[in-house]
Amino acid sequence: MQENRGGAREGAGRKPKATEIQLIERLSPLDDLALDTLKMRIAEGDMAAVKLFFEYRYGKPKQDIGVSGEMSLIWNEIKKYESK
Repeated sequence: MQENRGGAREGAGRKPKATEIQLIERLSPLDDLALDTLKMRIAEGDMAAVKLFFEYRYGKPKQDIGVSGEMSLIWNEIKKYESK
């Protein structure tokens, strides 16, 4: 017997905008504390805090695939072509 694996599931999906706004309102009083803690951790040299700061401030850097990545992309295309 095949069990049902598709369709909507209770609690799945994006939460309503109103729920998101309520959460933001509840967390807003902690903004200053969070920023002060981040500043403190950066001053202590915590590299995870430094990375977090730069990723939010400037965005994540582009990923460099490099030669090995290019070779595997080429190899996958060759395999697709040969299987036709």
